[in-house]
Amino acid sequence: MIIRITKGTGESKTRKSAFDHALFDAGISNYNIIKLSSVIPNNCDIVEEKVEPREDEHGHRLYVVMAEGYQTQPGKKVVAGLGWVKANHKSGRGIFIESTGTDRVDVERSIIESIKSMQSYRPDEHGEIMTKLAEVECKGDVACAIVAAVYKSEGWE
Repeated sequence: MIIRITKGTGESKTRKSAFDHALFDAGISNYNIIKLSSVIPNNCDIVEEKVEPREDEHGHRLYVVMAEGYQTQPGKKVVAGLGWVKANHKSGRGIFIESTGTDRVDVERSIIESIKSMQSYRPDEHGEIMTKLAEVECKGDVACAIVAAVYKSEGWE
């Protein structure tokens, strides 16, 4: 399975519409989002690329691990980040962690510290910790930043 890492930012009058704008920017706005916890299944490849929306999947379920952050103070930033690490063997399995805040360095530090802690009690030897961040400055009402690990979409039939 391929897991795609996408990110987006948006602004609007309300939290919900700013979130939708960020989903639109990331290419995943016309799905019903189902949030997962932090486990990367066996046999997965991770690719960092914006998701291209597909009209034939409008309304499908979309399984994601997602970090989402909001800012309502004009001139202030919001940062959303997703980090991951995979085992150093052919299984392809691993873990994700999400973090949000107002400072890029702090969000990335939180991700790395969390993953290192999670690795400490797992038996696998892991590879390099990877991160993807989205950042936006609030210019008006509500700003939203998201980073999503997109697993798969599923129809309703």
